Amino acid sequence: MITLDPTAVIAARLERQGLVRPLRKPDDYLTLFARLQPVSPPYFSYPGSPPQLTHRPGFDDKALTDELRSERIIIKGRFQGGTVSYVRAEDLELYAIACRKPLARLNARQQTVLQAIQNLGEATPRQIKEETGLRNKEIMPALHRLQEAFIVYEDQVDTEWERNWYEFFSEWPEVNLGAMSWDQAAAQVLCRFLKAHVFATVGQIKDWSRFAVRSLKNLLEEMVQNERIVACRVDGLGEGYILPEDISLQPASVPQGVFMLHKADLLVRSHASELKARFGDRETLQYLLIDGAFNGAVVGHWRIGPHDVEDVVVDLPAAQQKARRDEILAAVAFSYKPPFSTVLQYAGKADK
Repeated sequence: MITLDPTAVIAARLERQGLVRPLRKPDDYLTLFARLQPVSPPYFSYPGSPPQLTHRPGFDDKALTDELRSERIIIKGRFQGGTVSYVRAEDLELYAIACRKPLARLNARQQTVLQAIQNLGEATPRQIKEETGLRNKEIMPALHRLQEAFIVYEDQVDTEWERNWYEFFSEWPEVNLGAMSWDQAAAQVLCRFLKAHVFATVGQIKDWSRFAVRSLKNLLEEMVQNERIVACRVDGLGEGYILPEDISLQPASVPQGVFMLHKADLLVRSHASELKARFGDRETLQYLLIDGAFNGAVVGHWRIGPHDVEDVVVDLPAAQQKARRDEILAAVAFSYKPPFSTVLQYAGKADK
């Protein structure tokens, strides 16, 4: 098994994530979006919020992604274990095959809801309620499960509460869910993920993809045998996989910087189990990526509207905690801006 230097991996990861040189041109946005997809709305955002590549563009991308989804350039679906996120329309078939949760047969409620959509051509949950007599709390779980199977499609073009639902193939007749096997689609998706993530352990791949453990391990073994990925070890990061073209990555200077990332961010999602093990005993709002490594967390109780940060946990030596205090608090202020929000503690001590 080959061994790589961690600085090579971390520097390349920050570069490919768009965290070294934020985008300046909206024209380049879709290229980065494709590299990091599926892209979710920020965690704790209101229902119907557009997806965002937090920190990657040098501009507020909410208006841009709102326009992209209204024009069906990016498409909403339930990927990665049912997670609401968006992919480019041209990649919808690939990610649908890799991420969908098929239904061998529909239960009575799912069949009733689907039939209502077919009868009406398109329908909001309110119209389905009128058509079927079902309650909203019965309709929505059925819609979401049908959405996970890519049997129905939710047309999210704005933040309005009432949205139209369609039979999937009436809106996307060009998408062929039988165009390739799950193994073929999942392998392509994992290669794209590794291109953006550079190196990943089995646990990180599982956390990001939400693929079943046994299926994932079999797929990774097959990909290694077919030389699509290479098993390797990275000092301090563990054992995992990398693309063949990245074997030659050389040690590099890791760009210094602090980014506060929400729980739906690609990097947080891939490190979910590790972060829960380290910070899971606290009510975490967001995580701090410090010089390419997760070494901090912003903790407190989330609520609608401005709220205080109970503590900024910094997992660094005391001298670095002190030296980088202003830099870290500036990153926290990205979302928790004074005077609307107050940091009550920094590194376990009352902040002054």
